Amino acid sequence: MTGLSAILIFVGLFLAGGAISFWKQKLPKGVVVLLAGASVLALLAGILRLDWWS
Repeated sequence: MTGLSAILIFVGLFLAGGAISFWKQKLPKGVVVLLAGASVLALLAGILRLDWWS
């Protein structure tokens, strides 16, 4: 695992926690969707940077 993939996975999990927290606080759905989308993209980028399939 490289440092960048670890950082991307950490950021993705952090954003997912923020999206869940904002959803529980009944904040606007646009903010929650934006955070959730950013979380998915960061997690996907971190997972794809792992060298499992090479």
